[in-house]
Amino acid sequence: MSIQIVPQDELADGKTAGNIPPVLFANLKTLYQRRADRLRTLAEDSPLDGYLNFAATICDAQQRVLATFPLEIDLSEELQKAAGKPPLDCSLFPRTPHWLVLLDALIVQLKPDADETVRGVLERLEHSPSLQREMMATQLLNQDFKHVPADKAPFIWAALSLYWAQMAAQLRGVGRADYGESRQFCPVCGSIPVSAVIALGANNGLRYLHCNLCESEWHVVRAKCSNCDEMGNLHYWSIDDEQATVKAETCDDCGAYLKVIYQEKDPQADAVADDLATLLLDDRMEDKGFIGSGVNPFLFPAG
Repeated sequence: MSIQIVPQDELADGKTAGNIPPVLFANLKTLYQRRADRLRTLAEDSPLDGYLNFAATICDAQQRVLATFPLEIDLSEELQKAAGKPPLDCSLFPRTPHWLVLLDALIVQLKPDADETVRGVLERLEHSPSLQREMMATQLLNQDFKHVPADKAPFIWAALSLYWAQMAAQLRGVGRADYGESRQFCPVCGSIPVSAVIALGANNGLRYLHCNLCESEWHVVRAKCSNCDEMGNLHYWSIDDEQATVKAETCDDCGAYLKVIYQEKDPQADAVADDLATLLLDDRMEDKGFIGSGVNPFLFPAG
C-alpha cells in the first residue's frame, strides 16, 4: 500500500480501513519548543550533552522565527496536479525566496549566544551569495550530502524544514491509502524519515514514519520493514533492555535499519531528539553491517 495526498473534498475522512489516518500533519504551535525541551532533558545524562544542547538552541530559534516570519502560500494548484505524487516534492518544488528569509532570521536569532566557532560558521553562511545557498539547499534536498559543508548543513536544513513544514501545515489535503510502492518516502514532500514513532492517544500502538523535512508522519504497518516492505526477517535491538524507549529495527532482506521511538514508554519522546540522543545504537547497528534508512536533520552523513 502507498499513500497519496488528495484534496479534502475527494475524501471525507482521510482514513483507511480500520479508521487509521494515513497521514498526520505536525502541530507547529508546539513542535519546536517541545523538541528543544526534550533535547535539553536528554542532554542532562548524556555524553552528547554539548551537541544536544546546540540542537536545542536551533529548535528554539525555529519556534521564534516561525512566529515572526509566517509563510502564506496557495498550494491548491500543486495539490490538484500532484497526480499520485508528493504535492510538495522536495526535489521538484520551486522554492520561493521566503526560505532564505527564514535562514537569515535563524542566523540573527542564533548569533548572539553562539560560541566563536559557531558564530564564524553563521557569519560565513550569512554572507554567502544567495546562489551558493540555493545550490547547497538543492544538494541537501537531493541527498547529495558530501557537497555541503557539514558545519553549514544543519542551519540550511533548519530553514528548509521550517519552510516545508509550514507548507505542509497549509496543504488542504488528506492522506488516502492506495496500492503502490515507495511507502518509505514521505507522501507529502518525498523526503525520507528520520525515525519511526509508535504513537499514543487516538492512534495508540500504530507506527508512523516521521519526515525529516516537512515534519509530517505517515502510517506504515508494524509487521513490515519500513524500507523494503519485507516481513520475514525483522529484528529489534536496544542499548538498555527490552523496555527501552528507542530501538533499532533491522531487516536482513535489505540490510537497512531505522530507529523506532516508543512514546508508550515515554510520552515526551520525540522523533528527532531521541534519535539524535542514541547515536551509540547507530554505531552498534553499523558494526553489525546495517545501513540507516533515515537521516537526522542535525547529523547528515558525510557522503
